[in-house]
Amino acid sequence: MNIYAEIQKLVKYGLQKGLIQPEDEIYTINQYLELYGLDEYVEQDIAGADIVLEDILEKLMQLAFEMGVMKSDDITTKDLFDTKLMGLMTPKPSAVIKEFRDAYAEDPVKATDKFYEFSQDTNYIRRERIKKDRKWKVESPYGTIDITINLSKPEKDPKAIAAAKNAKQSAYPKCQLCIENEGYAGRMNHPARQNHRIIPIEINGGKWGFQYSPYVYYNEHCIVFNGEHTPMKIDKAAFTKLFDFVKQFPHYFLGSNADLPIVGGSILSHDHFQGGNYEFAMARAAYEETFTIPGYEDVEAGIVAWPLSVIRIRHKDADRLIELADYILGKWRGYTDEAAYIFAETDGEPHNTITPIARKKGDVYELDLTLRNNITTEECPLGLYHPHAEYHHIKKENIGLIEVMGLAVLPARLKGEMELLGEYLVQGKDIASEESLVKHETWAKAIVEKYAATGTAITAENVNDILQEEIGQVFVHVLEDAGVYKTTAEGREAFRRFIAVL
Repeated sequence: MNIYAEIQKLVKYGLQKGLIQPEDEIYTINQYLELYGLDEYVEQDIAGADIVLEDILEKLMQLAFEMGVMKSDDITTKDLFDTKLMGLMTPKPSAVIKEFRDAYAEDPVKATDKFYEFSQDTNYIRRERIKKDRKWKVESPYGTIDITINLSKPEKDPKAIAAAKNAKQSAYPKCQLCIENEGYAGRMNHPARQNHRIIPIEINGGKWGFQYSPYVYYNEHCIVFNGEHTPMKIDKAAFTKLFDFVKQFPHYFLGSNADLPIVGGSILSHDHFQGGNYEFAMARAAYEETFTIPGYEDVEAGIVAWPLSVIRIRHKDADRLIELADYILGKWRGYTDEAAYIFAETDGEPHNTITPIARKKGDVYELDLTLRNNITTEECPLGLYHPHAEYHHIKKENIGLIEVMGLAVLPARLKGEMELLGEYLVQGKDIASEESLVKHETWAKAIVEKYAATGTAITAENVNDILQEEIGQVFVHVLEDAGVYKTTAEGREAFRRFIAVL
C-alpha cells in the first residue's frame, strides 16, 4: 500500500462528491500529510483506480496503525480515526447551512434531498454499514409490517469495551443529541462527529437543530432536536412543535417518543423528535370507526385499525388539531379504568402518556395520538403494555416511536441466531443442545408443528423465508401487547369508554 496514492484517492473522492473544490486540493492533501506526520508528498498515477470510499479508508487506517499514528486497531478507535479523515474534507457548517437555505428557497424537497446525500457522502451515514441491515416485510391483519435487524451499529470488541471502561468520563457533550456534537473529535465512550453537520431551524419560537440519524432505520430518517439540553415532555407545546416542522417540511412526517420510561425512547433527557420521508403501515391504516368530540365537531376523529390504541384527528387547520390533542392528552393523563387495568397513577407515579405522530396529506393535517401506559405488574415487571416474556427471545426492548408506527428494529444477535436455528431446523438437530438457541426452543417447536400440519417440509431453500415470516408475526404480537386496548370486542368496548369521557 502506498500512503500517497491512498491520500490522493481520498482527495479525488472529495472532489467527485463536491465536498471540496479544485482550489482546495493542495490544501487538503497537506492536511492529510500533517495528520500522518509526513513532510513531503509524491504525486502518484491513480488514473483508472477505483474510488471506493470504504476501501480507501480501510487502507488509510491500516497504514495509520502501522505508522503508529493510530494507536489501536479496535473498531471504536478505527471509527474515531476514519471520521477524523472525513472531517478534514467536510465543509464548514456555515457553507453547508448556506447551501441548504439556498436550495430550500427553491424547494424544501430539493434542500432535504441534497442534505441527505451530503450526510452520506461525508460518511456520517455509513452507506456500507447500512447495506448490511437485514430488511423484509410481512403481511398482517393491520397491513404490511416492516422488519429490520439492525447491523449498522458496530458490535464493540473486547478491546474497545475495555478502553471505553477506562476512558476518562466527560460531561461534554452532555448527550449524543446535543448541538455541541457538531465537529467533536469523540473519545472511546462517545462517537466522533467531525463529519457531522446540523441545520439550524426555528420551532415554536425556539432554536432547534435538524440532522439525519447516522443509523437510518428508514428513508431520510431525521432527528429534530432542541438547541438546549432539556428533557422530553409531551404537552401542548410538543404538538405545536410537531406541526411547526411539518409546515416547513410538508413532505416529512414528524413524531415523538413518549415522555415516560418503558413506553419512551432511549434518550428521555434531551427533547427531540424523529421524522422522515417514509410511509409506515400505521399511516396507511384506515379508521376502524369514527366519532365526534363535542366542541370539536369540525375535526374528523376516529380509532385507527392498528394493534396499538390510536386516535387519529384530521383538519385543514393545524391549530385545531393542537387544541384537540392537548384536550385529549389532559383527559388521558388523568384517566383510570380499573376494569381495563388502566391507572392514571399508582403511589404518585404517573402512567398515562401519548406517542404522537404528525403529517400532512394533501391539504389536510393529520395527528395520530397513540395512548400509552407504563404500569408494571408482578407478572410483567418490565411493563404490562410492553413485549410479554414469551416474545423476549425476539424483542425485549421498549416499543418506541419507530416500532409504534410499524417498523421492528430487532437486535443484531438475531442474524447469527436465525442462521444457526435454520440449520438446526433443516437437519432436525436438538435445539436444546445449543446454548444460544435455548431461548427459541418453544417457539421453534411451534414452527415445526405449524408447518408439519400444512404438509410443508422445512428445507434449506425455504427455512429463511419461514423464519422471517415467523419473526414478523412475533413482532405483530409484540405490538398487540403494547396496545392498552386490545383489538377484541372487550378491548374496543373499553376504548369507547375513554372516548365517551371526551
